[in-house]
Amino acid sequence: MTDKHARPRRRRRILRITLLLVAVLILGAAGAGWWAYSHLNGNIDSVDLDRAIGDNRPPKVVANAQNILVLGSDSRAGANGDLDHGDVSGARSDTAMLVHIPEGRAKATAVSIPRDTLVTRPECRGEDGKTVPPAKRVMFNSVYSLAGPACVVNTVEQLSGVRVDHFVEVDFAGFKDLVDALGGVTVTLDKPMSGAKGGLKLDAGTHRLNGTDSLKFVRTRYGYGDGSDLGRIGLQQQFMMAMLSEIKKQDAFGNPARLYKLADSATRSLTTDSDLASLTALSDFARSMQGVDPDTMETIMLPVAYDKVDPNRVVVAEPQAGQLWEALRNDRKIPASAKDSPAKG
Repeated sequence: MTDKHARPRRRRRILRITLLLVAVLILGAAGAGWWAYSHLNGNIDSVDLDRAIGDNRPPKVVANAQNILVLGSDSRAGANGDLDHGDVSGARSDTAMLVHIPEGRAKATAVSIPRDTLVTRPECRGEDGKTVPPAKRVMFNSVYSLAGPACVVNTVEQLSGVRVDHFVEVDFAGFKDLVDALGGVTVTLDKPMSGAKGGLKLDAGTHRLNGTDSLKFVRTRYGYGDGSDLGRIGLQQQFMMAMLSEIKKQDAFGNPARLYKLADSATRSLTTDSDLASLTALSDFARSMQGVDPDTMETIMLPVAYDKVDPNRVVVAEPQAGQLWEALRNDRKIPASAKDSPAKG
C-alpha cells in the first residue's frame, strides 16, 4: 500500500471500532435472551469519574457535544501477562485519543495523544484511595500505571480544558480475543517490518494475522518506519481499518453466533465510566451517535515538538495545541494552523 492510498484509510480510526463494538453489544443482547444479557452485562468493569476526580474538572461548555477518551491499556496483569513477556510492572495507556462528537452529531474528530508526551500530572486519588501528588514533566503513559484511568482522564482535562464526558478502555487480552473471534485480520505493508526488539517480522505485502500477531503489529515501534511512537500511531490506525473491513466482509452482523462471540470478547476487555457501564447505557449512547458518519471523521495528532532536554520525548507544541483545544471546547471548526505538529514521526 502506498502512502498516497494509506493516508485516507488512516483517517477513520478507533471511534468506528468503539461504536461498532457498541452495536455488536446491542445486537448480541437483543438476540440472545436474558441469560446472555446478564452474562455480557456482568463482564463490563467501570470507574466512577466524579467520585474519583472530585470537583477539579473543567466546566461543560457546549451541553450537547460529547467528548470520549478512548484508552488502550498495556497491563501485564492476568491474561495480559501471557501476551507480553517484557519486564514491565503495572500498566500504561498504550493508546489514547480524545474523540469529540459535535452538538449536531454529524462529524467526529479524534485527537491522538502520543504516549511519550511530557505532561503535568494533577493531584489525583489513586485506585487504592491514596493521594498521588502533582508532578511536572512526566510521561503521559505513566499516569495510568501510577494512579489509574480516572487520573488519566483528569490529566487530559487539565491539559486541554475539555470536559471528558465518558471514557472507554480496552486491554491487551480483549484486543487479541476480538481478532481471534474474527478468525484473523488481513493487513498490507508497503515495506518490511524488521522485528526489531522482539517485534513482529513481516515482508512487504499482504499478511493474515491472528490475535497475538495483531497485538505485536499495533505495538511495533522500532521495526517499522522511523521507529518512533508517533510513527506507531499510523500503524494502529491502519490496523483498525483492516479490522473493520474484515467485520464487513464476514457479514458479522448477520451471524448471531459470531456476534455473541464478538460481544463476549468485547465486554470482557471493556472498562468504562460508570454512566456507560451497562448494555442498556451503551445501547442508548450508540443510538444517540447514529448521526455520526465515520467516513467524514477527522483524525488529528496532538501537536507536539521534540523535547530540548530529551529528544526521545515530546512536549505539547504551542500555540497549535491551545488553538486545537479551544476549538474542541467551544465545538467549533478546528483551524488548519492547529493541526500542524512540529514533530511528525
